[in-house]
Amino acid sequence: MSPTMAAVRAGVRRGGIELRNTFSNVQDLWNYFFPTVALLVTMFFMRGATVPGTSFSLGARTLPSALGMGLAFGGLLGLSQQLIVDREDGTLLRAKATPNGMLGYLVGKIVLLSTVSLIGLVLQLTPALFFLDGIRLTDGGTWFTMAWVVPLGLVATLPLGAVIGSLIENPRNMGLVVLPIFGLIALSGIFYPINGYPGWLQAVAQAFPIYWLGLGMRSALLPDGMAAVELGGSWRHLETFGVLGLWAVLGLTLAPVVLRRMARRESGSRVAARREKAMQRVV
Repeated sequence: MSPTMAAVRAGVRRGGIELRNTFSNVQDLWNYFFPTVALLVTMFFMRGATVPGTSFSLGARTLPSALGMGLAFGGLLGLSQQLIVDREDGTLLRAKATPNGMLGYLVGKIVLLSTVSLIGLVLQLTPALFFLDGIRLTDGGTWFTMAWVVPLGLVATLPLGAVIGSLIENPRNMGLVVLPIFGLIALSGIFYPINGYPGWLQAVAQAFPIYWLGLGMRSALLPDGMAAVELGGSWRHLETFGVLGLWAVLGLTLAPVVLRRMARRESGSRVAARREKAMQRVV
């Protein structure tokens, strides 16, 4: 077996171990389930409102968008936060010290976060079916669309999360990333159609993967007639595939370069300095 394949297999095993650990950690479980409960409560109270110009439930329209938002949020912020924490406590330095350790580390994190994202999607979608009308799951086109939108969305966002985590050294600076992402969520039609926005705001929203993940999930789970309230009056599958694919290529191109540079800078003295600063913040 080649060293690369051995590192990939080790990474998959590492991801499985971390997955078991995270589901036995009360704090992690709270972090996973509280957003799910908050989203479902929000959808429940939105079920009576309707999409402007239609009789379709605004809650049912928002749920697929929120599922796409969750995938993007997990990819962009989940991996970046993991990298920042692991760099501060020396986990990355230990990975760097083993042959192909960074590759195994990255594969493990991708396995962990992809699985958590998929479990979160199921946990959010299943209960909502009982109180939201209009969500379709029996159509073969639903499963086909989700089969390419979900993995492509993860590939488009996880490498970008790795790039963000590589560039931010202090966990306290995550606000510099979180606030712009929340701003993009507000612009991306997750909770309300963006047709009424000025043209330049629509262009900004469509430049980033959050909008297209929301659109892709809506195209999978909503009736075809709901495409009429979207920009262009269609689901724009080709554009969705193209934009998410471009972000995936960009992330896969940048992430290895940025991660290698970050790993080269890691040393015992840098880890010790970070740990000392962290202790000073606690004190």
